[in-house]
Amino acid sequence: MIHIRHFAGLAVAGLIAVAAAVPARAETLADAMVAAYRHSALMDQNRAVLRAADEDVATAISALRPVVQWVASHTYNYVEGGTEQNTSVLSLSAQMVLFDFGRSQLAIDIAKETVLATREALVGVEQDVLLGAAQAYFEVWAAREQVALQANSVRVLAQERQAAQDRFDVGEITVTDVSLADAQLAATRASLASAEGDLATAEERYRTATGHAPGRFGAPPAAPRLPESVEAARAIGQRTHPTIRQLQRQAAAAELGVAAAAAERNPTVSGSVGLSSQSAPNVFGNNTTTSGANVGVQMSQTIYSGGRLSAAHRKAMAQRDQVRAGLLNGSRTVNQAVGTAWSYIDVAQAQIRAIDQQIVAAQQAYDGVREEAMLGARTTLDVLDAEQSLLSARADRISAQANLQLAHYQLLAAMGLLTVENLQLGIPTYDPSAYYKAVREAPYTSRQGENLDRVLRAIGRD
Repeated sequence: MIHIRHFAGLAVAGLIAVAAAVPARAETLADAMVAAYRHSALMDQNRAVLRAADEDVATAISALRPVVQWVASHTYNYVEGGTEQNTSVLSLSAQMVLFDFGRSQLAIDIAKETVLATREALVGVEQDVLLGAAQAYFEVWAAREQVALQANSVRVLAQERQAAQDRFDVGEITVTDVSLADAQLAATRASLASAEGDLATAEERYRTATGHAPGRFGAPPAAPRLPESVEAARAIGQRTHPTIRQLQRQAAAAELGVAAAAAERNPTVSGSVGLSSQSAPNVFGNNTTTSGANVGVQMSQTIYSGGRLSAAHRKAMAQRDQVRAGLLNGSRTVNQAVGTAWSYIDVAQAQIRAIDQQIVAAQQAYDGVREEAMLGARTTLDVLDAEQSLLSARADRISAQANLQLAHYQLLAAMGLLTVENLQLGIPTYDPSAYYKAVREAPYTSRQGENLDRVLRAIGRD
């Protein structure tokens, strides 16, 4: 037993040593998006909005079903002369719309179109959440690169300042040159402090978006593939963007709303059935109980409403025109967003190519100026200026690279493709049809209620 424990201890120690030797996996952009999708309270809020819209379908369907009510009443009467009477009535009634010339069905269709529009709105929120995660990720990445760049510049300038001091000590330069090196070093330290502040701010935004502090990042991911042209990207956006699809559903609902407003002028045929039991005193002062049943059919129609129905019809037509105009405006907005994101990509790519050339030239200039300064042909100010130009070029490249990465995902969002499913993030996603299927028939029975309970548990609600 002692030997077994000894070897077991060695094995555990070996596993711990191996685990310590293996570096932790770098946090990727996909990890950030998955965390944001799972953490987002905005997603939860809009899922609840969708479930409320699902219930509107059940409410509309219930209008075609009977309404059953019971009424119990007791009346006490005191008649002058000391006579008292107690009357008790118990009734059970059911009423149902038999025919309303399509009004109820139109209400159901409107509710269904509203559900589909709300689903598209949820997709739009999903895109916003994922794009926010991407933006937070690249902000942290760029801020960390800037901090590392500024920290390296501080180290280089500290060496330059020491070299200036050494040259001053041997009389090669004046105290002015040393002061210039001191000023540049202090300015770079201030830039480092500012970069560290930007990093802290970016990390807080990342924490808000994903629910946790950023870990170690690896290299930026490969950029998503682009369509062949901006016109192809616009065509994709017109087909798939959730805003356009939401407005299309809203336009369909508004068109049905016009028909529903016109149908309000039609008659309604309804039926009723009732049972009643009444206990009341008879002429001899004794209580007697009488029971009865009734069946009836009623047809009604509004002949004059003071202009209310006409106003409602005109309002429905105005709302339809409003949604149609909104659809046109939404289509133009999507085209603009696609074109803007596409131009961002072109600009960032051109910037990076130019900055790469600038960095090469600035590096050569810095190396040359530094060598000439050692020979006395250049001043300390010349060296500091060359170093600052190289630093600025490298900082600009970091910003341009982050902008290029983010612009690709902005383009995906503008085309309506920035979703968990399209990005293939490999996680279970919210099924917007599960709750709808459970409630669309306005469930009341216990079995349907149990099915609904299972759906609620599946989406994380008790």
